[in-house]
Amino acid sequence: MSEKTAMADKNKLSSRQLKKLRMENMTREERSYVKRKALVDKIWPFFRFVIIFGLGFVILYPLLYMISCAFRDKMDMNDPTVMWVPRHYTLDVMKETIRAMDFWNTLKNTLLLNIGCSFVQVVSCAVTGYGFARFNFKGKKILFGIVIMMILVPTQVISLPLYMQFRHFLGSEKINLIDTMWTMYLPAMTANGIRGGLMILIFRQFFRGLPREIEDAAYIDGCGPFRTFVMVMVPNAASAFLTVFLFSVVWYWNDYYVSTTFFTNTNTIATVLSDLDIRLSKTLFNDATIKINPREQIVWKQAGCLLSITPILVLYTCLQKYFTEGIERSGIVS
Repeated sequence: MSEKTAMADKNKLSSRQLKKLRMENMTREERSYVKRKALVDKIWPFFRFVIIFGLGFVILYPLLYMISCAFRDKMDMNDPTVMWVPRHYTLDVMKETIRAMDFWNTLKNTLLLNIGCSFVQVVSCAVTGYGFARFNFKGKKILFGIVIMMILVPTQVISLPLYMQFRHFLGSEKINLIDTMWTMYLPAMTANGIRGGLMILIFRQFFRGLPREIEDAAYIDGCGPFRTFVMVMVPNAASAFLTVFLFSVVWYWNDYYVSTTFFTNTNTIATVLSDLDIRLSKTLFNDATIKINPREQIVWKQAGCLLSITPILVLYTCLQKYFTEGIERSGIVS
């Protein structure tokens, strides 16, 4: 009867009183631990907010600055009272930048080069990564060492040999591939495109993580290695394919060095953006030697940067969910 009375009395106590009662029954070390944990639980949300807010500001600051400059008149750049909100809104800067960049033709060339090379490279790297993950053959370790070297060795080291190879393709003086898209497509077809080594490594790690039982079941049903890869492994690796494809799109989109090495007349977003000041002088004043005020020039450059990243932002916004899932499943963070 006394136990029931004690339970009834406990039920009548408030949560604060119950907490005080539990503290009285604890040892000194346990009470000290509980107090420290309660203090951390109160302080941590504040620090977490500060960290997230700071990171968000660092990431969003360039984008907000681009938007602010792209739609303001160039006179506002000389006005010290104008910081973020333009005093004179205008679309003229954006229109002039689009005309100077020949944006729509440049975008078409970039997409043709970017999407095509990315798709071809993803396929070739997937086949190569699957081979390293599932098959044993002579020289496998040596070849995989070469793949690692592809990640470590910068593009600048092999740019001159590549240029000579494309300039005299197959040793012929008559076949010149410079300033053609074949200089990008051929390496992509052979898993040697931009960051090709890293893509092979990602696919290898992903395919190694898939159970062998699904392949064995396909072999029992009469599928060969190629059909097993296409019909069984590719559907199970959809997230890895999407992740690598998005990485490839971004790397080809931002590429400047390789494009300027092999292209002289073919324009891409990155190459046009690099010499935007000269293009602006030609477009606005019909004279490439005229120097625009560097402070006023900022509005056109920021408008060009905003135009260049908008397609990538739209692509990422549409595929963000699948991209995040692919990062988690592809073993990149493990």
